[in-house]
Amino acid sequence: MQFVRTTRGAGFAAVVAVMLAALPLAVMATPNGPYRPATLELLAFGDSLVHGYGLTEGDTFPAQLEAALRARGHAVDVVNGGNSGDTTEAGRARLDWAMRDSVDAAIVVLGANDALRGIDPAVTRRNLDAILGKLEEKGVPVLLAGMKAPRNMGADYVDSFDGLYPSLARNHDVVYYPFFLKGVATNRDLNQADGIHPNAEGVAVIVENILPKVEDLIQKARKSRETQG
Repeated sequence: MQFVRTTRGAGFAAVVAVMLAALPLAVMATPNGPYRPATLELLAFGDSLVHGYGLTEGDTFPAQLEAALRARGHAVDVVNGGNSGDTTEAGRARLDWAMRDSVDAAIVVLGANDALRGIDPAVTRRNLDAILGKLEEKGVPVLLAGMKAPRNMGADYVDSFDGLYPSLARNHDVVYYPFFLKGVATNRDLNQADGIHPNAEGVAVIVENILPKVEDLIQKARKSRETQG
């Protein structure tokens, strides 16, 4: 019996080398479906309270939250999807632009500008309902952060505005944090000179307070991943 030795030329080897080099950038397939990185991507979606008005990039809510979560052993990236000045209507209009396929969960922080402008709470409710509904359609778990109207807006307005958040949270079955500015609002030491926007220390308090709810969100996001395969 004669054994035939097969050879492949340098051209073939070059092609293989290129293919192997490209693997980290490719969408990999596994027996259970497309490959997904272990790191979760959280979208912090909101107004200046998220964007970080008056703060350095490292002091913003998304940046401090990501650092705190990683310190607790969570593999997460927190994307800054804030836009200063946004009302709920503006947020609703740009949600599709802010979302991307890699987002695993979202934190919605909107409504403060609606209250400051005296926008009808029914309008705020309608916009937030649409935002939560769209995220639900996409299968993205959500943490809804509540807001409170300025107390000088009158009892009727305050009751209507404050009450829309827990109602929406129940209707959409999302993780709910009642007041984003808990422990920070009206505290001069934790706010910038305008008395409205938290300083770096104020953001740290917000992160510390909301952290358990964000960890609940992470748990929901990981379960959602498992369900999707």
